[in-house]
Amino acid sequence: MTVINLQDAADRRGAWLTVPEILEDLSIGRRTWQRWRALGKTPVCTRTPGGQLRIKRRDYESWLDSLADDEGTNGR
Repeated sequence: MTVINLQDAADRRGAWLTVPEILEDLSIGRRTWQRWRALGKTPVCTRTPGGQLRIKRRDYESWLDSLADDEGTNGR
């Protein structure tokens, strides 16, 4: 059986982000992220075998783009 280390793969490809990386990028606290996640307002998260959450970079970037679109339509 082949074991894949998700962290090593993420480091090599930059395809996955951790929650702390996203919190830093957005300048928000963990509690805000948890509340958004409970409301279904975060990008799709994947739980690693070790129990940590990871977010695909492309999903995160698409999510950010959707926020910019929402901001433009709701701000009028």
